Amino acid sequence: MAWHDVSDGGPLLIRESPLESARFGCAVQRLTVPTGSGSGYSISAVREAVAGSPGDVIVLRYPAEHVGWFAELTTLGRTAVLADCLVYWRLRVGEGRTPEPSRDLRTTTSVAPTAVRELVSDIFASYGNHYMANPLFEAAKALAGYREWALRSATEGRCLALRSRSEREGEGEPRLLALATLEDTVDGSPTEILLAGVVSGAQGRGLYAHLLKAVEDRTRARGGKEVVISTQGHNTRVQRAWARYGFEPVQALLTVHLIRSRLLRGPER
Repeated sequence: MAWHDVSDGGPLLIRESPLESARFGCAVQRLTVPTGSGSGYSISAVREAVAGSPGDVIVLRYPAEHVGWFAELTTLGRTAVLADCLVYWRLRVGEGRTPEPSRDLRTTTSVAPTAVRELVSDIFASYGNHYMANPLFEAAKALAGYREWALRSATEGRCLALRSRSEREGEGEPRLLALATLEDTVDGSPTEILLAGVVSGAQGRGLYAHLLKAVEDRTRARGGKEVVISTQGHNTRVQRAWARYGFEPVQALLTVHLIRSRLLRGPER
């Protein structure tokens, strides 16, 4: 979901999530309450949408300012699991506090599928994402989903990586040090960083700022005006890096998994 979504106040619609359903072996649906001054949704609209859902798990996201909604969600006949608080940050292109250029780094948009999978597996192996709150979802399958997500971005040309000119790996190839996958359009919407990180063996060397600069440069070249990025609220380390670079916090969304309670019961004796 893009952070800047707005709505005309029509009915909330639950979307099927076939990839997640296949991955986790249960019927997963998504329900996102749009944000913005024009949305005007209440908990009653959520209640109505949930009541008609046949899904096993509904991944619900809504603006965090609705602090009273979670108590209401516990009365909908499902088990409500508070999964995360997703925080969004924004950078106005041209305002980034860019690092000094490095002769050892090169930005590339061509990353082999095998390399994408390896990078994501390394960078996000221990990332505390919202799937981890749900006992029905296995951590290994969630990580596989991140790999698939990144691979789709790479095959569509929406991927940036940093290579080292001096460090080499298998068969003399320059070593890949960092990866960012993106979502952007040509209609003036912000470029959204979907996944971004530095490989574990290269962290602490200031490379993340170079990765953000590569995204900002790409956005500028495409005529974009803003870059947005999000993470779970607990991930304060990366949020400090965003603040140092020039990003500012703009929005928070709560994620709640609404689970059919019978799925959480142990086998009957």
